[in-house]
Amino acid sequence: MDTKTDTVSPPLTIKDFASDQEVRWCPGCGDYSVIKAVQKTLVEVGAKRENTVFVSGIGCSSRFPYYMDTYGFHGIHGRAPAIASGLLLANPDLDVWIITGDGDGLSIGGNHMLHVLRHNYNCVILLFNNGVYGLTKGQYSPTSERGQITPSSPMGVIDPPLEPIQFAIGAGAHFVARVVDIQQQQMIDVLKAAYEHKGAAMIEIFQNCTVFNDGMCDSFATKSTKFEHQIELVAGQPLIYGKARDKGFKCDPGSLSLKSYDIGGEDDDGHGAIVHDPANRSLAFMLAQMQMPEYPVATGVIYNAPEASYEREAMRQVEEAKASSDRKSVTDVLNQGFTWEV
Repeated sequence: MDTKTDTVSPPLTIKDFASDQEVRWCPGCGDYSVIKAVQKTLVEVGAKRENTVFVSGIGCSSRFPYYMDTYGFHGIHGRAPAIASGLLLANPDLDVWIITGDGDGLSIGGNHMLHVLRHNYNCVILLFNNGVYGLTKGQYSPTSERGQITPSSPMGVIDPPLEPIQFAIGAGAHFVARVVDIQQQQMIDVLKAAYEHKGAAMIEIFQNCTVFNDGMCDSFATKSTKFEHQIELVAGQPLIYGKARDKGFKCDPGSLSLKSYDIGGEDDDGHGAIVHDPANRSLAFMLAQMQMPEYPVATGVIYNAPEASYEREAMRQVEEAKASSDRKSVTDVLNQGFTWEV
């Protein structure tokens, strides 16, 4: 008689996903909030450490893999998407996370970012946006605001900032979201949605750099500003904001853009505000284009329209090729008879 009993492993905790490495970010850095949210998310979705991989490039955020007790790669500048896509083609069952920054992912790595989104590899991309090159002492980055003073722009940034959400949608991404480092619960909700999405999911994370760009989110993310200058998107809910929930959005047919109006005011014709539909690409573009001070900043899941991922389609083609060929492996190819001696 077999007296052995099956043992069930206890559920993992946040500590199980934290490595033994000393976390070396500056005091007050928004990265601490992000890694805590990621660890909480992994616990809540039941992720397996042996199946999880974090891939990063270069920058403060790219230390992330060292601090996670999972598999990880610390790659070279801007090339995390290339490593991640190779991993997924080798093993499509892995949970792959790309950790990058506004400089790493949108400057030297912009081409790689474009194609990992366009190809739709099944990965979660966390793009930490602090508006500067934090690791290399605060030079301006692709997302720095026009007029921003930095060591490499002592008279102010001349060029307009690149908008990550607009870039991602334009590149063909099927899941795009935006969160703020200090808004922990919304971040976790978005991370979970991205994890469940099958395909490339890019999340722009506004992340405060206390040393070189402190307070970059103060105008729309503090207790005194977020109600009037931020709109949190919820699928199936009307686009309403304001401390009194007294402002909404309609589509202006003349300009084909969103127009803010006072609910119950003279501009309210009784039809109500637009309901957020994450699958509506046109609406996603309009939300991505909203900028302060004319509009509030849109946070949450902006676009979510799943489509078959690249590596799954590639594996499907491989299986179809095998099924229709007498050569099932490399050995079969080598032994097929078409050989020559030179």
